[in-house]
Amino acid sequence: MNLEFFDLSKLKSYKLIKDVVVHPLKVNRDPRGILVEIMKTDWKDIYSRKKLPFAQTYYSITKSGTARDENLWHYHPGGQQDRFGVIKGEIVVAIFDNRENSRTFGKLNLFHQGELADNKGQYLVLVPSRCFHGFLVVSKKPAILFNFPSRLFDQEEEKRIPINQVKLKDGSFFSWNRIRKEFKLPLK
Repeated sequence: MNLEFFDLSKLKSYKLIKDVVVHPLKVNRDPRGILVEIMKTDWKDIYSRKKLPFAQTYYSITKSGTARDENLWHYHPGGQQDRFGVIKGEIVVAIFDNRENSRTFGKLNLFHQGELADNKGQYLVLVPSRCFHGFLVVSKKPAILFNFPSRLFDQEEEKRIPINQVKLKDGSFFSWNRIRKEFKLPLK
């Protein structure tokens, strides 16, 4: 598996999974610090009252080198979509298209988000329902991820499947250790 990471400067040329949306965030800087708008109802690519509603907001703080659900893909079979962004630190979000009727079935996207140079990591990623996903903190410090899911939390909508049950197009299995090697982090 050759690792290809999304780069905001190549937004038009990166082959996104069907229904994945990347929405660049504008970082306003001045001598006092920064101000970033992170969700607005007039962002039609990432919000729609009917198709992409806003239901709740949460954030998580995750330690360096930690993957949420190390050996499991996370997914929402009932329609929930996630919108991930990073306030502090850096993460890699992996999204795998497991939807058999999708033209990008079997495709893996990798998104490096957070405090990258030139604000390249300041964007929202819309994770389509039924797509497998997870994230790993690749910064030396903890990362703060925020999410604007399209539905309220529902235990029945939170599903997981072992990573080693899902083959990538080349026949291999996804591993967070491949990402750790890329970012020179200790392996697990």
